[in-house]
Amino acid sequence: QVQLVESGGGSVQAGGSLSLSCAVSGLTDSNICMAWFRQAPGAEREGVASSSFRLRTTNYATSVKGRFTLSTDYTKTTMYLQMNNLKPEDTAMYYCAADGTGCGAGWTYWGRGTQVTVS
Repeated sequence: QVQLVESGGGSVQAGGSLSLSCAVSGLTDSNICMAWFRQAPGAEREGVASSSFRLRTTNYATSVKGRFTLSTDYTKTTMYLQMNNLKPEDTAMYYCAADGTGCGAGWTYWGRGTQVTVS
């Protein structure tokens, strides 16, 4: 059984920093991709950053590039999102997603989400 456990998040003033982590268990495919998504009230879900285990690459949404840093512990199937210089528009529920068939093939597994609020 695949499980995604998210931690981190919270409330911070604009310009501040927060960090998120997501640990995946039970996923042993060779082409794992993990990602963070976010969804603000009334808005569509938005991809924030993704990490390809096979390619060892990381991609970011334009809106967070230069402010957010995604790092991955491939041995622990855990990724970390460091969010700096946060803006009110970063306020959203952040979700971790994972899939064993690579990035861009869809997302099979999802975490429950963690709230990030920037005032």
